[in-house]
Amino acid sequence: MRRILTSAAALALLAGATACGGSSETPSGQGQPSASGPIELTIATFTEFGYEDLIKEYEAAHPGMKITHRKTGQGGPYHQDMLTKLSAGSGLADVQALEEGHISTFIDKADKFNDLSEIGPKDLQSRWLPWKYDAGKAKDGKLIGYGTDIGPLAMCVRTDLLQAANMPTEPAKLKEMLATWDSYFAAGDQYTKATGKAWFDSSSQIFNAMVNQLDTGYINRDDSLAIESNPKIKESWDKVTAAAKRGQTAKLTAFSNEWNSGFKQGAFATKTCPSWMLGVIKQQAGPENAGKWAVVEAFPEGGGNWGGSYLTVPKQSKHPKEAAELAAWLTAPEQQLKAFKTTGNFPSQVKAMESSELLSFTNEYFGATKVGELFANQAKKVTKAQYKGPRDGQIQENVTSPALAAVEQGASPEDGWKQAVDGAKKLVR
Repeated sequence: MRRILTSAAALALLAGATACGGSSETPSGQGQPSASGPIELTIATFTEFGYEDLIKEYEAAHPGMKITHRKTGQGGPYHQDMLTKLSAGSGLADVQALEEGHISTFIDKADKFNDLSEIGPKDLQSRWLPWKYDAGKAKDGKLIGYGTDIGPLAMCVRTDLLQAANMPTEPAKLKEMLATWDSYFAAGDQYTKATGKAWFDSSSQIFNAMVNQLDTGYINRDDSLAIESNPKIKESWDKVTAAAKRGQTAKLTAFSNEWNSGFKQGAFATKTCPSWMLGVIKQQAGPENAGKWAVVEAFPEGGGNWGGSYLTVPKQSKHPKEAAELAAWLTAPEQQLKAFKTTGNFPSQVKAMESSELLSFTNEYFGATKVGELFANQAKKVTKAQYKGPRDGQIQENVTSPALAAVEQGASPEDGWKQAVDGAKKLVR
């Protein structure tokens, strides 16, 4: 999954960042109201998309247009609410964000969304990485979503906590420590033995990253359940639950109030870190911890993608053309570069990924690290997107995460695994 939850707006990653290259004005033929009189649009998102300032910019360029931003903290409840309103036939925003782990559920209901290739600006396909664009299409070729970001994986570490445990913090040594999951968990044993504190925030966050690296996740391409038939999922389960039983987990539910506070309190020393996580860390760790967190250009087993979203226009919208134009503008390379500077959401657009502006972008909070270049390098390690079949996101949020939490609270890994398998079977029959 991508951002899964966070309840407050992320602060700018770089104070006084210069404006992105290219025009910030609306491209020709995009975003111009087609109806007379004031137009009111709504856009619904979850967690941090970095759209607050962009929406103001769009309104300023379109006098008479008013855009209301409905922002939700938790991804799971957001998508469930969206399903409810989709079935009811009313209540959805003109532009609705969809997380990549949930999009397959809505692609099955493509008739309830506008085809953006028909109502939106033309000739936009080359804007995105091919696999990102294709994942926004239904089986009949209907384009229901414009891609926003992707989530190339790195690892974030608290260097001051590692130093206190007499562990190395040099980049080369950190990369060696993060070479494999075995080396990562071995380092966790060293840390917990030296400090008596947790190595990572939650078993679920680690397990989700491990599963997202696999060629096949919870669902096979024929939409059958893979949780039992894919032995690598069970192997990942065994490794993370064993580490949890050895005291490496802080037992914090991701994006809960306790998890948020954990960043400030140094409750864990490492964090799985897709690019969008940078804004979350800065927001929750606060200015008092600036420079203590570092982003390492490495991830166990090489890398992976965790996250990414899409902007859709439901047929409930009374202004579908204007909504599509807004969605197209928000996902243009220039705007995605600005969103990256605000939240760390890494662009899925080819032009943005190749820009010198992104590659040279540094983040002072993380020790002036060139995070643009770092995540671009991590993104190159991703050659394809894992297939996310129907109910993939629900398996992660409503099945495996609670089962892992049960193990953290005392259940055996075997009982937790049975809970996960049984729960997944109930969802995917």
